[in-house]
Amino acid sequence: MPNDAAPDQSAADGYVQRAQLLAELGRYDEAAEELDGALATDPGNAEALTMLARVHLAAGRPAEALPVAEAAVAAAPGALSPLVARGFALTDLGRWKAAASAGDDILARGPDDAYAQRSAAAILAGARNGQPALNAAWRGVELAPETAQAHLVLGLVAARLELYDLAERAYREALRLDPELAGARHDMGVIRLEQRRYAAALEQLVESAALDPAGGGTRRTVGDGLRELVVHGAGWSLVATVLVAFLAPVAPGPSRVLAVLAALGGALLAWRRAARLPGLLDTVLPGLFRTDRGLALAVCVVAVAPALLVLYALAGGPWPLVAGITVTVVAEFIVLARTGHHPRR
Repeated sequence: MPNDAAPDQSAADGYVQRAQLLAELGRYDEAAEELDGALATDPGNAEALTMLARVHLAAGRPAEALPVAEAAVAAAPGALSPLVARGFALTDLGRWKAAASAGDDILARGPDDAYAQRSAAAILAGARNGQPALNAAWRGVELAPETAQAHLVLGLVAARLELYDLAERAYREALRLDPELAGARHDMGVIRLEQRRYAAALEQLVESAALDPAGGGTRRTVGDGLRELVVHGAGWSLVATVLVAFLAPVAPGPSRVLAVLAALGGALLAWRRAARLPGLLDTVLPGLFRTDRGLALAVCVVAVAPALLVLYALAGGPWPLVAGITVTVVAEFIVLARTGHHPRR
């Protein structure tokens, strides 16, 4: 019995190769026609379906890309590339819930796959799923530290979360590893589709955040907000703790009342400053502990210092005051020493 599968596969491969060459020249419509020819020969060809979806994405046609990507997923259930194409299409169509689900599926299928982690991170970031996206981006960097795309995705995710210090450092590292990334947003074709998407999205995010809303001409980063939080919160606690310490020997009772009032005032001040930093607890601080533990600890001091004043009011003794003065001085020193300096990983 003759085997017709091999000739059909060979013919389909020829269509796919021609389509890729045309796509790299930016001739997306012609590439799509070649892939239609491949699918007429071999309707279940997962490679042709995936490339056709990527061609539509490259041409800015996510509505056409989605059903093709879904067909590719059905044709190759265990493959990552069709899932990534489907996730990109859902993100471009603004279907955030479905895109987030697609990103989660990719993460589950490739926990130790760098491509899966960075692709899922980009999809989750596009679907506005902050902390999972940041975790996946970091995982992608850990799995492939010498891959420029991994750092590029980390920069993209960080920029979406307004962690501009981290975004800038990640982008610089990506450029160090692949200097051609600087012009990636102008690339054509499907081979560098992900790279082009990530670079273009990152540049748009950075450009949109380049000027502050007041028109002052300077970028206000989350790092700036964190440093202000530490300077004002720790500064208040330091002054209050020193006053309580001076009062304690001569008037223990009033000093405890002052400690409670100062703690409440410091907590209120810190809360108002923290409210200006959306996602501080669930997104910003976890990422900061990965990138700059010193600044992260300084931020935590802002919460601990009022608690030490309350501890003194309840238990008395010099040690809560000594500890409060010590930690606030250290926090202030950390921030003042890093003024104008981007944290290092």
